[in-house]
Amino acid sequence: MLKVEHLSYDVSEEGRQSEILSDVSFSVEDGEMLVITGPNGGGKSTLAKLLMGINRQTAGKIYLDGTDITDMSVNERAKAGMGFAFQQPPRFKGMTVRRLLSLAAGTKLSEDECCSLLSSVGLCAMEYIDREADATLSGGEMKRIEIATVLAKKHDICIFDEPEAGIDLWSFSMLIKRFEKIHKAKKESLILISHQERIIQMADRIMVISDGKVESIGAAKTVMPQLFGQEAESCTCGMQKGGEICEAE
Repeated sequence: MLKVEHLSYDVSEEGRQSEILSDVSFSVEDGEMLVITGPNGGGKSTLAKLLMGINRQTAGKIYLDGTDITDMSVNERAKAGMGFAFQQPPRFKGMTVRRLLSLAAGTKLSEDECCSLLSSVGLCAMEYIDREADATLSGGEMKRIEIATVLAKKHDICIFDEPEAGIDLWSFSMLIKRFEKIHKAKKESLILISHQERIIQMADRIMVISDGKVESIGAAKTVMPQLFGQEAESCTCGMQKGGEICEAE
């Protein structure tokens, strides 16, 4: 179980303090899928980085299975059972995809295991397994490889920041099936940050963040009508319905 209490994050800009997140509190139960959504620039990705320890909160506490992980490093949180996939994955010149997957798994993976992971995110395994995870790969290819690295090891909780970004619809469908499989097994908790309606519909609960604050949180069946009712009134929210992104005129 992940528990977040009164999390805030400020940054200093030109000598002035700007509040990015303010007093965010929520929890994620074992085996639960929480989807975090809301307007662009609302603080969703910042929250994800705070949870993983990439950025450090100004105030608040984070607990994983009852242990205070607030002051733990990224590596310590990973060892404690947290997985993370960036919105824009880092690249690793000189490192093959095969080695990257093995490092993520914490053990040397067989060729079959690597191929299974790559296939699960919509990549033709034999075309990628010995390629370098560097700038020769497109953003979408690197995104899928990074998601495969998260799936390479069992975690207590996995955080995916906009997993749909930069991938084609066929690969997206494969990712959806993978998330559904993980969720059905109830062995890992999932936090998915997304604007995609299909992902939002999978959630047990939905949390909407706007202007750095929790606007609403609750069961999917309760929040969904409110969420897409608002979308119908205004297309500035950045939500994705089907395969299209809602854009302001």
